[in-house]
Amino acid sequence: MRLTQLAHDILSQYLHPGHLAIDATTGNGHDCCFLARRVGSEGRVFAFDIQRQALQSTAQRLQEQGLAARVQLLLHGHQQMRDKLPAATHGKIRAVTFNLGYLPHGDKNAITTSATTLPALQQARELLCPEGIISVLAYRGHPGGEEEAHTVEQQLRKPAADQLQLSRIESPGPVLLVLAPDRHD
Repeated sequence: MRLTQLAHDILSQYLHPGHLAIDATTGNGHDCCFLARRVGSEGRVFAFDIQRQALQSTAQRLQEQGLAARVQLLLHGHQQMRDKLPAATHGKIRAVTFNLGYLPHGDKNAITTSATTLPALQQARELLCPEGIISVLAYRGHPGGEEEAHTVEQQLRKPAADQLQLSRIESPGPVLLVLAPDRHD
């Protein structure tokens, strides 16, 4: 199973109709569409990317799938999520997803880095509701990717008041890091 599908399967356990979610690195919109389907017509997804091309691809994909009304696209870096989200959403976000690396079929020089990702992860933790989840798919095959994946994992391992548990799922390519409440179902 691909790690993207595994991440979606895990997120599905936490994210339901009416919830709020953040796609912190919109890319070509695949995660954004998944999140929009999960939150349903009563929920909302806030999608961030610094590349206009990424938001255009995502907007087209959302439109084709009839999901555009559920998503607010934001041409801002993920490190600005706290400031760009309505104050009423703070502490109510159910899921935040990150796909770290570069935009597939885009400018491979425009990559995520620890300089913006680490503050974004801290903000994501602050914005989550107590039952919330953070999913990070870190691609390591590009310059700086291995270092970013390592620093992200170290950041997620730091104890915090939210009592979330870190899971690490390895693959030959990317690594999936999931920060979620301990489930006792």
